[in-house]
Amino acid sequence: MEILGTGEWRARADAHRRRVEAWIGPHLERRRRGEKHPVEDFLFTYYSHRPNRLQQWHPGAFVELVGARGHGRDYLDTERGATVDAAGLVERRRASIEWTAALLARTASRPAQFGCFGLHEWAMVYRTAEVRHAAWPMRLPADEIAAIVEARGVRCSHFDAFRFFTEAARPLNVLQPTRETQHELEQPGCLHANMDLYKWAYKLSPLVPSELVADCFELARDIRAVDMRASPYDLADLGYPPVRIETAEGRAEYAALQRDFARRAEPLRRRLLAACEGLLAVPVQPVPVQPVEV
Repeated sequence: MEILGTGEWRARADAHRRRVEAWIGPHLERRRRGEKHPVEDFLFTYYSHRPNRLQQWHPGAFVELVGARGHGRDYLDTERGATVDAAGLVERRRASIEWTAALLARTASRPAQFGCFGLHEWAMVYRTAEVRHAAWPMRLPADEIAAIVEARGVRCSHFDAFRFFTEAARPLNVLQPTRETQHELEQPGCLHANMDLYKWAYKLSPLVPSELVADCFELARDIRAVDMRASPYDLADLGYPPVRIETAEGRAEYAALQRDFARRAEPLRRRLLAACEGLLAVPVQPVPVQPVEV
């Protein structure tokens, strides 16, 4: 059990709140004005972790906070303060933690692939008039977008990207991912698999440190910017110059960015997997045996 003095853990909590406020504040202000941002708002709308939950600081499991008695839900009081109720939470979440650990480990075990060139976003607008970000124009006419998708094909291994493909685009994908095949298909070069590290981090909260959740959020935020820069949407007026993956130069630029994200994601995936393994080592609570009346 790591012990954090009152001043130390309060300083960490304050630093975390200041860090995430730079992301949360502008989002909440846009929401008050009824405005939408296709890049900056994505992590708050696509993922289920609300801004106030991201703002809360947790030390993670196996840490005692001195002077923090009555710290709140999912905590247990100790003689000196409080600690996350690791045993209770793991007992309730064990199946989810096991599923997440398996996904992280199997993804990390595969070689990274860098040949998709972000065409998943193009497949989401392929031969349809209904697009997710209708307030923003396309960089190319619809027939050119379709021609590029058809000429290059799509190599998307991520189910939660594939499920947003248009019906016409799905047969063009080399793979047909499903939720059931997620463990078999995800690979560490995939932008969406690396973006999802944020999802696995917050789903483990408060059992993992909030600094790790914020690190994953920061990576996901940077990935989302490139995801949309490489899309057929024209977001130059928002300050996002396009990565023109319809050209050889653009594809080379995208692959280089993809490699950098994979490099940044690797230690985060390793930290999350280590956290899962530590939590799964918590002994299973024995079930009381009820006396049998005869």
